[in-house]
Amino acid sequence: MPPISIKVPARICFYGDHQDYLGLPVIAGSIDQYINLRAEPISASEFRLDLKDIDAHRTIPLTIDAHDISQSDYLLAALAVLIQKGFRFARGYRLNISGDIPVNAGLSSSSALTIAWIRFLVEAQSSEITATDIEIGQWAYETEVTFFKSPGGLMDQYTIAQQGLLYIDTQMGKTEPLTGHLGKLVVAESGIAKETLDVLKNARLFQENAAAEVKAAHPDFEMQKSTLADYRRYLDLVSQEYRDHWYAAIHNYENTKQARRLLSSPESNLKELGQLMNEHQVILEECIQNTPPEMAKMMNAARNAGALGAKTIGSGGGGCMVAMVNDDSKSTVIDAFLENGAKAAYEVELVYP
Repeated sequence: MPPISIKVPARICFYGDHQDYLGLPVIAGSIDQYINLRAEPISASEFRLDLKDIDAHRTIPLTIDAHDISQSDYLLAALAVLIQKGFRFARGYRLNISGDIPVNAGLSSSSALTIAWIRFLVEAQSSEITATDIEIGQWAYETEVTFFKSPGGLMDQYTIAQQGLLYIDTQMGKTEPLTGHLGKLVVAESGIAKETLDVLKNARLFQENAAAEVKAAHPDFEMQKSTLADYRRYLDLVSQEYRDHWYAAIHNYENTKQARRLLSSPESNLKELGQLMNEHQVILEECIQNTPPEMAKMMNAARNAGALGAKTIGSGGGGCMVAMVNDDSKSTVIDAFLENGAKAAYEVELVYP
């Protein structure tokens, strides 16, 4: 049997953070940072994994008990999900896995690893089941969210599996490739560890509770049909502790719809897209409260250095930031991030299937 080689990108959410678990749309793209997997067949009936970036090794049998999987063990969960779908495995492999995606930094290194592992399992199976990119994204979502009843959405898995710049209808699970562009992009690593589960849990719970209070009084209300006017129309129905998140849900949705309109044309208005990114960040920072002051300072410095827009990446509480730049401002924005405490800053590009 020949070796198996897999290459899976990272992702950035540009508009719609903390919206996918509400069934609202997001705009996200895959970028040129990767998880690389290479597998060689072996005679033993097991998978032997060398995870070079974290200096870890583990052995996984070809069949497992789905009821005996620890929380967030996505490797075993993915295997269990595929076995439940009829996949079978008859040959062992030694896997070398490495990459240049920062870990626990908002670029979805965990979902990239999950999808690399699922793509490997599809290649290594003995049952000859075919799989589309859409199915692989769905299986990764089932692995990371459904299997463990976690609070996340499907954006990470769908974006990484399908690649490109996508508008994702998270309620219907449908994606729309966007023909627009975002200019040049700079990613900055804050060096502050993320607090993913706490941020996600609170953001999801508070936004869902706000919407539920409105719906209790107006059963016909649907978030997917909401407008900016609905914010004040129903504000008095929302408990005080949920009002910031009510604002976030309504206004981030409008922000994402405007970004979709701009990105539906190859001739994108970068100034307007940058302004929408900045408005999105204000909501994340002030309403969702996912941005440490140190990161807010870094992004303000980047804007002052010429960035058209800047925002946190991922759930927040730490991790990475992205900035929209042009040829003239790219170097000065990178310097501004570094001079204000970023651990690293560099240009990235969107990658397409």
